[in-house]
Amino acid sequence: MEIIVLLKQVPATESFIGIANDGVSIKTEAIKWVINPYDEFAVEEALRIKEAQGGSVTIVSAGQERAAEAIRTALAMGADKGILIKDPVVDNCDALGIARILAAAIKDLQFDLIIAGQRAVDDDNFQVGTAVAEYLGIPNISLVIKEEIADGKIKCHRTVEGGTVVLEAPFPALFTTQRGLNEPRYASLPGIMKAKKKPLDIKSLSDIGIDASEIGEPKSKVLAMKLPPERKGGKIIKGDSSHSIAAELVNALHGEAKVI
Repeated sequence: MEIIVLLKQVPATESFIGIANDGVSIKTEAIKWVINPYDEFAVEEALRIKEAQGGSVTIVSAGQERAAEAIRTALAMGADKGILIKDPVVDNCDALGIARILAAAIKDLQFDLIIAGQRAVDDDNFQVGTAVAEYLGIPNISLVIKEEIADGKIKCHRTVEGGTVVLEAPFPALFTTQRGLNEPRYASLPGIMKAKKKPLDIKSLSDIGIDASEIGEPKSKVLAMKLPPERKGGKIIKGDSSHSIAAELVNALHGEAKVI
């Protein structure tokens, strides 16, 4: 089973996110960068399938040179090789542009299955995995919490509002991960040492046979970034009795908060 995992490097959720002077991007100097959490599920599931079915796991990412660190982490977890598409054009791409680049990098590779996080926790657009499947012309199943492989097909349990639906697709196929699919493993010290010797190819757009003009202008762009307003301190309601406190609380909720 030849498996490809789509991976994105994102700011760690505990990092303080500051807005850059341009007002449309974030300050990156003091940020800790990690594998997108939903992509960690994808790496883990790919490794479990490999352990059960045999084959190899290839990590594919598009981003700046620092994204190689995230790929190395996935290699330390047990993936076999990595590919990073590093090009100045990547920095200005929207989700569809990234998907086009990833699809171009993948189309000439041998694969049975592609696994991606359902979304990246930095921009939350839910688009890249599905768009890659569309560009490659393969089936896509999103929000998967369980998968089974048998008889040359993959059967996925997918979350829907109020329940679960089971879908089946032939290979090659792509699915995106949801919480509950697995618990990602930690990279071991031997795995970290082995990762240093595993192949990681850094390629430009021309290396994967795509021209910047083919990507076109972003379909969407950030117009402004603003921090949420500071929350005001809470109000303590005092009174001589529970009845008077309850009455004051109702008055505050109705007259000040206007929630009832």
